[in-house]
Amino acid sequence: MMHQRFPPDDPREWLNRARSNLVQAKGDKPGIYWEDLCFQAQQAAAKSLKALLLDRGVSFPNIHNLAELMQLLEKQGESVPAEVREVARLTDYAVEARYPGLAEPVTRHEYETAVALAERVLDWVEGRLTGEGEAPPTK
Repeated sequence: MMHQRFPPDDPREWLNRARSNLVQAKGDKPGIYWEDLCFQAQQAAAKSLKALLLDRGVSFPNIHNLAELMQLLEKQGESVPAEVREVARLTDYAVEARYPGLAEPVTRHEYETAVALAERVLDWVEGRLTGEGEAPPTK
């Protein structure tokens, strides 16, 4: 089911895209590399963090580095809990894991961890959005 579309500068649209990436990350089917699914998990996390940055009126560079995105949030006074900070581990899936030979193959455990971390950050961001930028419930 498609979510309602919003303008590209609306945090809700970034969360819609994050949710879409998360659905793709959960698509563990024969023939799909776990590395590719981990990339989708990383994208879900990045777009979630960018949604919160937009909600706070903070512009951000087009980067994949999740630690840097969280640092931008912290500079705005946002307290990022330790369990959300763990999502920085997914940054490696943004580039290295997507190409042959740049990283070791991903294990099932690493894949499941990546999905769980992406879900955690998306849930955290949904709980932090304010006012007009608040996302509709996903459940």
